[in-house]
Amino acid sequence: MPGTKANRNTRLLAVAILSSFVAFLDGSIVTVALPAIGTELGGGLITQQWTVNAYLLTLGALILLAGSLSDTFGRLRILRLGLLGFGAASLACALAWSPAVLIIARAVQGMAGALLVPGSLALITTAYRDEARARAIGQWTAWTGTAAIIGPLLGGVLVDWASWRWIFAVNVLPVTATLLLTSKLQDTGRLRRTSLDLPGALLAVAGLAGPVYALIEQERLGWADPAVVVPLVAGTAALVLFFLREARAPAPMMPLSLFRARNFRYGNLVTAAAYGAISLGSFAVTVFVQEAAGFSAIEAGFISLPLPVAMLLFSTYFGKLSGRYGPRLFMTAGPAICGAGFLLLLTVQPPVNLLTELLPGLLLFGVGLSVMVAPLTAAVLGALRGEEAGIGSAVNNAVSRVAGLVAVALVGTISGGALGYAGFRQTALATAGLFFAAAVIALLGIRNPKSASVGPSGQEPPGSSPQS
Repeated sequence: MPGTKANRNTRLLAVAILSSFVAFLDGSIVTVALPAIGTELGGGLITQQWTVNAYLLTLGALILLAGSLSDTFGRLRILRLGLLGFGAASLACALAWSPAVLIIARAVQGMAGALLVPGSLALITTAYRDEARARAIGQWTAWTGTAAIIGPLLGGVLVDWASWRWIFAVNVLPVTATLLLTSKLQDTGRLRRTSLDLPGALLAVAGLAGPVYALIEQERLGWADPAVVVPLVAGTAALVLFFLREARAPAPMMPLSLFRARNFRYGNLVTAAAYGAISLGSFAVTVFVQEAAGFSAIEAGFISLPLPVAMLLFSTYFGKLSGRYGPRLFMTAGPAICGAGFLLLLTVQPPVNLLTELLPGLLLFGVGLSVMVAPLTAAVLGALRGEEAGIGSAVNNAVSRVAGLVAVALVGTISGGALGYAGFRQTALATAGLFFAAAVIALLGIRNPKSASVGPSGQEPPGSSPQS
């Protein structure tokens, strides 16, 4: 029944788009609410950092495991579980009465979010073939990319006109709609019974949580405090054990053999530097313009627009050029342009002038990302065999999340504890340094493929990640 199959695929595509959209929307909507959250719940910059990082911590550590869960228990089943968890955690965030409650709820949100993005792409992969699959992934990318535009503006409106709590409560609407769409769908195809690397997942969570806790809390407690030293040492030991396990496990969560491919290895180093810079710079700009420059949350939402708009306008174009000329030039030029943009932000003086002091640098930031992202994705995935593309994409996404997690954890150390004018300039300079490091790594490490042209693949836009 061709018509029935087409209708089912259309519904599956809608489910994939909506389930990813809600996760991306949450990532882009939260940042503009951070000053309001800190004001109402208290805790200052540390509360703001943990509001972002509790989500990124569990998301980044568990996103690799989520793919195995989908293959083992069924994509729709795991997706529904993720949606239910995300909706419940969103309500808990909206009702939070203390920083601790909000942070715990955000961690649960990250766990649920880890089940959404890999599962949504897996639905498209199994439902479509060849050119139809490429078109479906293009639609998924385009629609979910709009979350990066809608998020800051919607967040600004909700914060200024109602309350920051509504930025979490609003998630219930797309979650409910997606669950209703899945009600008449069933998983098709055979399940692949894979070994779940649960010890690896636990080591990854511990290895990330310990150092991140230490980096954030040392600003308040000092490096010599046992509450900082113990998590740092224990977390570092857990990370070492994680890599030792992944090297020896029969079914590793992160196969280290992937890194033998040169472009995959260096591409992930570029990802770590560039996406760390994206998270650090975006966090600093959004908090600074509200707390130090006096902009409203709605104005902060508008200020963030150059990034997703430039991505939507230019990413496909530079992806095609990368397919024709190879990714190396674009992976070098893109981060360098972003770094130049953040150097321009060093000119900020009170009172801040949006048109002369902020906009030029932010426009360069957006253009630089549009030059870099599609070539970076193509280089990383093009370095692997076809059957490794799924796990390769998951590893690259995990690297970007972990890089953002560590960068946001370092905000207090880099800024001196506050994102006033001096602290913002220091953070902008550090962000530029990370971008320039990414450019140098790409220049020295990336090699252009000798034959087949490589086009852009369906990767989520950077603004949506799970700070995105």
